[in-house]
Amino acid sequence: MSKLRFRISMSLDGFVAGPRQSVENPLGEGGMRLHQWALPLAVWRAPHGLQGGEVNESTPVVEESLVNIGATVMGRNMFGGHPGPWNPESPWNGWWGANPPFHHPVFVLTHHAREPLVLEGGTTFTFVTDGPDSALEQARRAAGGRDVSLAGGASVARQYLAAGLVDEMELHLVPALLGSGERLFDGVGDDLRGLELVRTVAAPGVVHLKFARR
Repeated sequence: MSKLRFRISMSLDGFVAGPRQSVENPLGEGGMRLHQWALPLAVWRAPHGLQGGEVNESTPVVEESLVNIGATVMGRNMFGGHPGPWNPESPWNGWWGANPPFHHPVFVLTHHAREPLVLEGGTTFTFVTDGPDSALEQARRAAGGRDVSLAGGASVARQYLAAGLVDEMELHLVPALLGSGERLFDGVGDDLRGLELVRTVAAPGVVHLKFARR
């Protein structure tokens, strides 16, 4: 069976987004500090249609995270943070632009039904209203034997972590303190549901911690 693989950047005090998240500031105040290690990388820039970039110890970590992914699961806020029902006359197409970096099917957990959104480069967003299990099942079918990426945000990730469904987790631990915001592990429990630390990579501005089921 395909694996469910989760990766996310996190501050030293456990936050994956800063306080006062909004449509205009989806990562909250200070949240962009968690991703500064990745933005200059050539391997991050290429899927976003950008040229050039750096190569460092983070490069093989990011490259590995992109290999063998056939579908992605994410929450409504990560797709695009407008709350409530979609505007039937002009539904928003999310944060990702006309040509999102996924290039495979993406399944968005939401309480509000909507027709699939087909965009350039092979990315189709399918909106799932019947829960995390259904989203994962649909993603695995769409992945055709390849792995499924759990993109977040924190609320959706907590549901899969608490259910013990995550097979691999990579925490990109950033030397920053946000002080408040959204914590990843609140309500998950007091263990990692069978995940064990299998690799540590130190890189400029970040330490990558990989957990997996042995």
